[in-house]
Amino acid sequence: MASTMNQAIPRPEHPRPDFMRETFFNLNGVWQFAFDDQDRGFAQGYARPGTRLPLSITVPFCYQSAMSGIGPTDEIHPILWYRRTFVVPEEMQGKRVLLRFGAVDFEAKVYVNGQLAGGHRGGYTPFALDVTDLLCEGENDLCVRVQDDPDCVQPRGKQYWQRGLMGCWYTPVSGIWQTVYLEAVGEYAIRQIHVTPDIDRHLFTAEIALDAQPREELELELTVSFEGKVRRVVRLNTQDRITRVPVDMIVRGDLSPVRLWAPEDPALYDLSVRVLKAGTAVDCVKTYFGMRKVEVRDGRVYLNNCPLYQRLVLDQGYWPDSLITPPSDEAIRLDLQYTLDFGYNGARKHQKVEDPRYYYWADKMGVLVWGELPSAYDFADETVANLAATMMEFIDRDFNHPSIITWVPLNESWGVRQIYTDKRQQATGRMLYHMTKAADGTRLCSSNDGWEQVETDVCALHDYAAEKAVIKAHFASRETVEAHACDWRPCYAEGTRPTGREAFMVTEYGGIAFTHVGIQGEMGGMQTWGYHGKVEDEEAFFARFKGVTDGIREIPYCQGYCYTQLTDVMQEINGLLTPDRKPKMNVERLRALNQSPDGTTNQII
Repeated sequence: MASTMNQAIPRPEHPRPDFMRETFFNLNGVWQFAFDDQDRGFAQGYARPGTRLPLSITVPFCYQSAMSGIGPTDEIHPILWYRRTFVVPEEMQGKRVLLRFGAVDFEAKVYVNGQLAGGHRGGYTPFALDVTDLLCEGENDLCVRVQDDPDCVQPRGKQYWQRGLMGCWYTPVSGIWQTVYLEAVGEYAIRQIHVTPDIDRHLFTAEIALDAQPREELELELTVSFEGKVRRVVRLNTQDRITRVPVDMIVRGDLSPVRLWAPEDPALYDLSVRVLKAGTAVDCVKTYFGMRKVEVRDGRVYLNNCPLYQRLVLDQGYWPDSLITPPSDEAIRLDLQYTLDFGYNGARKHQKVEDPRYYYWADKMGVLVWGELPSAYDFADETVANLAATMMEFIDRDFNHPSIITWVPLNESWGVRQIYTDKRQQATGRMLYHMTKAADGTRLCSSNDGWEQVETDVCALHDYAAEKAVIKAHFASRETVEAHACDWRPCYAEGTRPTGREAFMVTEYGGIAFTHVGIQGEMGGMQTWGYHGKVEDEEAFFARFKGVTDGIREIPYCQGYCYTQLTDVMQEINGLLTPDRKPKMNVERLRALNQSPDGTTNQII
């Protein structure tokens, strides 16, 4: 594998274990950098090869973060420039070269040796450019112009649109914030592999898309392996750009059953796909998948045809020195391990399309995940287009991760503040629901998590009551909750009625902060906070936590809960962990309170 796997390079690991080629050359590290607040970069020749930019930045960390070498800062600079040089590795010579960006917030234009290679809009999803024809022998110049205006029609998530901090919004992120790398491919390249499992028929279907229409017949070779042992090899000829290949998972003479992916047994199958022209491989991509099934029926969630009770924790994926970029692969694994250690079987990744290696480790470690689209905050034509595009690219990138069981297009009516009565905003919610279900029929969708639901698979409500009696009063009757309101917001948008199929969950609650643990006082000029004030000590925490958690678990029609939250984030100090990932309370004691009645941790009842 060709790669600059020097440990001095940040995030040196392959960013996409679910979509890997042997050719991989990491471009993270120190780049030249410039702010361009007056938009004079073109006039000053920033796009021209050899033009020196005045600053340095460590990619893939945003300039607002300490790990970039520039921050920490909350300064707003709407236009940024990046530059570095690279030499195409010898192993890539004579092949097509793809330049890949994990994520650039928000709009990127990429120049190679002074020529525009292409661009991308959307701050959370990847893009790739074929730069083969722009390369030269020896050193190549790579320049990226990024525009990230502080407007609210783009999906922002928890990124505040002004300086300072506000409510539950934090320091924004601009520019490159995920790994940049090169890959080499042949004449035809695989653009996408989506694997759809069917556990009831013991098969899966691989949809394989090439990046160009074949001009001649090609051969596809699929090799399925489990724990290093080849299980199936399927070969077929095709002249189509998109080919759907059903693969029977039952091996003749093999008495062992198909292993299903579940939290207590996160079994993963490896899949290698080769494209051959006249017997010669022109591309090969390795991915993996899990054989698992998620559905909702008659008010319950089922995983692999068994009822599933979800115990989730809200996880916002912020780190003190790197903001939304995980500082290391080990940091990702640590958060997931704490999720399990605290007794949860899953996480709701809140307002963020997470680094793809988070989902990889969730797949490996058996953590259920809800994938949530970052919200916009103004409603306009552009908002609808931006949300739809980001949601589709999110699904496209992460389709194969078995850990992801639910998509969340909207949260608490953010960006659609009038959805209760506004027909167009309701149509936006329904569009996102049906688009999500059309793009991915294997997962659930919580269309507007929190309240004011439109069509949805999960009736997901948020309630931060501090006492068990209040929780129980709020949810005494499902019919009353659905017909009227939960606490202070309507459960469904006007004109929307539940079908009885939806599963009910309390997907935000708790939010308990300590008086003397973690960051206290002011953060960026704003007072630190938790819900309903702060508790004085560990005993007070456990008394309140047990009360509200028991109150939710005793709701007879409730199928799970999501506690707010895993870590403190800036001014919001209601995490189970401090920002530097130190537990605030006894981990085993909290784990015991989250355990199911039979004592198991990964609860399926």
